[in-house]
Amino acid sequence: MPRTYAVTSLKGAHVLLTGATGFIGQAVLERLLADHPDTRVSLLLRGRGGCGGRDRLVRLLRKDVFRRWHERPGGDDELADAARRVQVVEGDLESVTGLPDDLDTVIHCASAVTFDPPIDEAFGSNVAGAVRLCEQLARQPVPPHLVYVSTAYVSAPGHGTVREEPLRHTVDWRQELAASQTVRAEVERDSRRPEVLRRLLREAGRAHAPCGNQVVAGHAEEARRAWVARRLVAYGRARANALGWTDVYTFTKALAERATEESWAGRPLTVLRPAIVESALHHPYPGWIDGHKMLDPLIIDYGTGAMWDLPGDPDAVLDVIPADLVVNAILAAAAATPPADAPHYFHVGSGAGNPLTYGAFHDHLDAYFTRHPLPDPSGRGHLRHARWRFQSPARVRTALDLADRAVAAAGSALEWLPGGERVQERDRALRHRRGELARQRHYFEVYQPYTGAQGRYDDRELMALHRSLPPELAAGRGFDARGLDWRGYLEEVHCPAVTRRLRDAMGLRGAAAGRGRAAPRALPPADDVAAVFDLDGTVVAADMVESYLWARLGSGSLPGHAAELLDLARAVPRYLRAERTDRAAFVRAFLHRYQGADADALRGLVQDALADALLRRVLPEAVRRAREHRAAGHRTVLVTGSLDLLVEPLRPLFDDIVACRMESRGGVLSGRLVAPPVVGEARAAWLREYAREHGLSLRRSYAYADSYSDRPFLASVGRPCAVNPDLRLYRYAARRHWPVVRWGAHAGTRWEALAEAVRAGGASTATRSYA
Repeated sequence: MPRTYAVTSLKGAHVLLTGATGFIGQAVLERLLADHPDTRVSLLLRGRGGCGGRDRLVRLLRKDVFRRWHERPGGDDELADAARRVQVVEGDLESVTGLPDDLDTVIHCASAVTFDPPIDEAFGSNVAGAVRLCEQLARQPVPPHLVYVSTAYVSAPGHGTVREEPLRHTVDWRQELAASQTVRAEVERDSRRPEVLRRLLREAGRAHAPCGNQVVAGHAEEARRAWVARRLVAYGRARANALGWTDVYTFTKALAERATEESWAGRPLTVLRPAIVESALHHPYPGWIDGHKMLDPLIIDYGTGAMWDLPGDPDAVLDVIPADLVVNAILAAAAATPPADAPHYFHVGSGAGNPLTYGAFHDHLDAYFTRHPLPDPSGRGHLRHARWRFQSPARVRTALDLADRAVAAAGSALEWLPGGERVQERDRALRHRRGELARQRHYFEVYQPYTGAQGRYDDRELMALHRSLPPELAAGRGFDARGLDWRGYLEEVHCPAVTRRLRDAMGLRGAAAGRGRAAPRALPPADDVAAVFDLDGTVVAADMVESYLWARLGSGSLPGHAAELLDLARAVPRYLRAERTDRAAFVRAFLHRYQGADADALRGLVQDALADALLRRVLPEAVRRAREHRAAGHRTVLVTGSLDLLVEPLRPLFDDIVACRMESRGGVLSGRLVAPPVVGEARAAWLREYAREHGLSLRRSYAYADSYSDRPFLASVGRPCAVNPDLRLYRYAARRHWPVVRWGAHAGTRWEALAEAVRAGGASTATRSYA
């Protein structure tokens, strides 16, 4: 039989609240401030990002959850009220000290709430944190009533009825906690084994070798850290599954219950186990929610049409409970007469008295998005929402595996195509699809154990507590979900709240798409700013090979041309391999083809014939941009791996030209460079030294380039721009939110006018060419 509870009041009580910045913690704090004016509150808050605990409280009180408290009629200034009633204890569960010694009630909401954190972090927050809190509270002159907020899923989804009582298992929480704290050191040690490091370096080299050794090493180290994180997550999931739990979150929360029961034995303890907590039904206002909770990513992907399969049983119960009903239950349990003999346990959910099935949940989503479809971000019409088929987990996994392989194959094929807008569009679509598949796989791993569960969480003790509420409180502060109208809650409260921000963002994107691209801003004048341009693909629509052919075919006999072309064709595979692994090696190898050329003859050829060929390929936008930088007082620089002799016609555009210079012996080029080519990482190092030499601010400077090998160079300035980027640079620029532009010859533009513009751009400018 359920117990009889005496629910009194928290009037005059001193309450310690942990986890006040979390979803439930915020709502509990708001209710204490708004509805319990005679209650003192202490918050355990740690500083973060240079912001102390008290400052974090001030920021917290500005959040939307405190709207009603701010607007209460006749209320005092809210900050003055908080200063009078709220005490901040600086620290966290790992270093909690200095707690007030007159606590009456402790509401412990803090925990790691993700399903798959690393095992040591999950145990540290959930288990060790609860134990440390109990150790500190044991120093109180009078033991306070400890209200521990757990989760209904500590029992693990299954079949049958789960009672409101202690968990039945024989797992030793002390042993598991101790083991979890040694795992990170083991995994870190494994990650540094030679075979692991060599594999990570090989993989990083295949993807990033053109950028240089430091970039490759940096990515290998990032991959090692990611490997450690994945292993720690896998350790937690495997250990939880091996002992019967679905994930490390429910596993550690279950052990935290047992640890709290033992650490707080003989003292007043209440354990609340909420089910899936979602947006508020009434308080602080309908639809209040902070961030995305368990179901919300599913709702959004359903509305956008990104998720078409949900594994599981449509008849399984989805145990959802609005946040304000959970807060009401927490405060009622806190105000109940503390148990004298054994802990109280309460399941806070809806499945026992008002079950919502997954099939019904799907029907409500279908009805909502049919009436209120999401806008297409392109500004054209609306998105088509999904319809779940509730297939078996095996079929969903197989479909995901096939889709992943198809996307990976398409992405690999794109890398062999020349860069261009159509390739970039396809890559954007592939990246979008890859993200959708990654989310679906994550949902599959996280939700699949729950979507087929047939268990029911009994709530007879919770209903006994509800019936014990004074009549004046039962209506507004009750927590009986039996009268909850699922259609009204899901279709009129929760779904609008979850999609509101997404609709606003999509509407803004659609409006921006309708307006088109904004006009470029004028460059700010400055005399300590550089604008540094790469040559091939950025300033001219040509590359090093094409420049060589101009020079080689501009003189000599036709038989000589044929032999040269044949030799060049045979060398192409070797050059391609060199360019993909070491840009500097490729430049040195290719420029070696100039060995034996007469320097004066080559210089004359450039002046007489090749200048026009080069100027024909100059991109109008590059000329325009360089001249805009000049007009703003910026120092314009051209940096290239080409020979200095070949870029002479471009001198008028730039204040400085940085190119390769070749040794000359008796007027004949030796094929050896005077200094290493300024490419890849060397280009970034050169730019840092150049900025120091000329007193330039790299943070305010500009760089323009088209190749992924220029990534370190672009990243060294505050205003990088990817021009006609190859696919790898395009992907990187998109991730870093760098500007990406397409520069190309415009129809009807006469190259003679361009050449004249270049020649008139600054004939008197003193330029120099050095390595």
